Amino acid sequence: MLVREIHAALDGRLNFEILFVDDGSNDTTAAEVLRIRDGSSSPIRLLRHEKCIGQSAGIRTGVRAARAAWIATLDGDGQNDPADLPCLIGALQQHGADGSLKLVMGNRTTRRDTRLRRMSSRIANGIRRAVLHDGTPDTGCGIKLFEREMFLQLPHFNHMHRFLPALVQRAGQRVISVPVNHRPRMRGTSKYGVNNRLWVGIVDLFGVLWLIRRRITPQSVAEECASSRTRSQPREQFTM
Repeated sequence: MLVREIHAALDGRLNFEILFVDDGSNDTTAAEVLRIRDGSSSPIRLLRHEKCIGQSAGIRTGVRAARAAWIATLDGDGQNDPADLPCLIGALQQHGADGSLKLVMGNRTTRRDTRLRRMSSRIANGIRRAVLHDGTPDTGCGIKLFEREMFLQLPHFNHMHRFLPALVQRAGQRVISVPVNHRPRMRGTSKYGVNNRLWVGIVDLFGVLWLIRRRITPQSVAEECASSRTRSQPREQFTM
């Protein structure tokens, strides 16, 4: 179903490929993806981790293997609506003319989650915004669009996907959010709760704050003009 929805949202608009990252599952996920791949007209690839190592690692695996310059991510539980992908692409085209926009975030204005998940997310988002000042209302939204090269240059650590806007801004790039749909979970069960989402996220938050405060950015860089004697010499092929 997810493949059909992605195909319906993007077919005829642009060239794309679909990557599934199986994070060490012990169910029929891989077999189902392979079955869909063999019967689909869309380019589908399956990447598998030998064991479960987390969502951030799974995202990085997919980004490193991707062939395109821009990446859109979706959670596999069906709560993200692929029909929103053109909205993210349109926002990039509308607001990214100067090249500084590197991340378009989805913002789930109406959540279709349990009360516990909504509460923990609300608290975590409030604390994060107060500490990091990233100006992003919903960093936990799985649907987002970002530049591949920029992403691979960001600090990588477990749970880093929760702090992507702050890390992108730390790199001197721009982030915007657009409203997106959020659907009830169609498959699987959530593995996040208060203990492994809220409290762990707060611990990670101060690590990200440390990264932001420790970043050194030159205010200006100037290169001295070479002398005539230097200009006559052959140009270097490598920088050591």
